Amino acid sequence: MNIEELKKNISDNDAVMIYFSGENCGVCTVLSPKIKSAVSLNYPKLKQLYISATEFKNTAAEMGVFSMPTIVVFFEGKEFLRKSRHISVDGFIDDLNRPYSLFFGQ
Repeated sequence: MNIEELKKNISDNDAVMIYFSGENCGVCTVLSPKIKSAVSLNYPKLKQLYISATEFKNTAAEMGVFSMPTIVVFFEGKEFLRKSRHISVDGFIDDLNRPYSLFFGQ
């Protein structure tokens, strides 16, 4: 996904999670389905985008992503949370609980 498409997704959606992964990143491969499942279950209104930083280097660079995996979460077009490298699924889900609940009133 190029940077223009990404910016459009961020502006067109109330809440967006972007998961940047790398081609030879073993952690990315293992973590991605766990994050996808946990976010879908706990935060169904959070739009999930998965971007290969290997394939879209310019997009990753413009987003300030230089290590894999990196997850960036936006609410109303503003960056709220950024996690990189050693990411706990439970910790990530906990970090989103309060802002998601406040934003979507749940």
